[in-house]
Amino acid sequence: MIHRKELRCGLIGNPLGHSYSPEIHALLADYEYRLFPLEEEEVAPFLAARAFDAINVTIPYKKTVMPYLDEISPEARRIGSVNTIVRDGDGRLLGYNTDYAGFSFMLRRRGIALSGKKVLILGSGGACATVKTVAEDAGAESVTVIGRRDNNPQTLVLHAGAEVLINTTPVGMFPNNGQSPVDLSLFPRLEAVADVIYNPARTALILDAEQKGVKTASGLPMLVAQAKAAAELFTGEHVPDEETERIIRAVSLVKRNIALIGMPGAGKSTLGRALARQLGRDFVDLDDEIVKAAGKPIPEIFAEDGEPAFRDLESACLAQISARSSLVIATGGGAVIRAENRRLLRQNSTAVLLRRPLGELDSNGRPLSKLHSAEELWAARRAYYESAADAEITVEPDVSRSLEKLLAAIEAADADA
Repeated sequence: MIHRKELRCGLIGNPLGHSYSPEIHALLADYEYRLFPLEEEEVAPFLAARAFDAINVTIPYKKTVMPYLDEISPEARRIGSVNTIVRDGDGRLLGYNTDYAGFSFMLRRRGIALSGKKVLILGSGGACATVKTVAEDAGAESVTVIGRRDNNPQTLVLHAGAEVLINTTPVGMFPNNGQSPVDLSLFPRLEAVADVIYNPARTALILDAEQKGVKTASGLPMLVAQAKAAAELFTGEHVPDEETERIIRAVSLVKRNIALIGMPGAGKSTLGRALARQLGRDFVDLDDEIVKAAGKPIPEIFAEDGEPAFRDLESACLAQISARSSLVIATGGGAVIRAENRRLLRQNSTAVLLRRPLGELDSNGRPLSKLHSAEELWAARRAYYESAADAEITVEPDVSRSLEKLLAAIEAADADA
């Protein structure tokens, strides 16, 4: 870690409530790093005041800041976008682009090559300028930019031969999880999809691409790699390359939800509460949220409204919960039955399947457990549990031992993500 406590650093943009940058920079160095959410008319006065040593710039001001800088690096000028500003010893503002290094790293890490490929970029803002330059420098056969006005099926069908699609728009970013900027069925030759969004961990676009079986790359590695490059500019000190992977793992481990799935009575709520206490996270029991929303106990929902109504409510509650970060979530035994729920879990959670011998499962107060044996429920749901799980453990009678196994499984799953 770099030690430069005297430096005043931060991030300007709008909105910033979703930003992971303070946590990432805290892992890189001990300088102050604050968030400055600014309206467009506030950008120029903020820069003129020069009340900082260095700052990063994010959506939507990567182009806006350029006229107010005293000097812009050749790379940033060529790209037409600045995401890092350093105040030098004479008080001058120097602009750089570290997104180039970040995006290049993001593609390399996932084995996505652009050489000789037809590349389609969604969005025409500052991030697009960086991505376009990287694609051109990498030797792409063609690079096409689709702005907001042209993002329609009639225009996109003209680019059906695209082999790599890259999203630089904020569509699908928290809190608007679940939205996708494009229908991937329009691109039959698609080989890879990259999305610069990092919150949620998997956007709807990335989930769609995974379903098609193409390579994917999400935005967290880009964010960390560009932050490393920015920290070097902030301080003039070198950060070892291996720090990038360490920080990706650390941030992913902290920010991703941990969702416990499994049969009724497997211990999801008990272990979930214990895990949340140990990690200092908020705990959410999906069944409790359903009861709050319905205003009555789950057996009454089943008796009065039927299972389909319960499942609809379950999906609605899960959509709200899973959009958040850093939670421990205990799901209901049947939450994985619906494909939409499995998708909701994948967007921002590490899902762990809790296995327990069927004869040990507690069926008290569980409507479906009264109608079906544990063996019948397991046979009907096993494939859903296994397809939704990033990891699994066998629950031990000793809670502390189960917690050890659970933490090890989560860390291993995130390392492979």
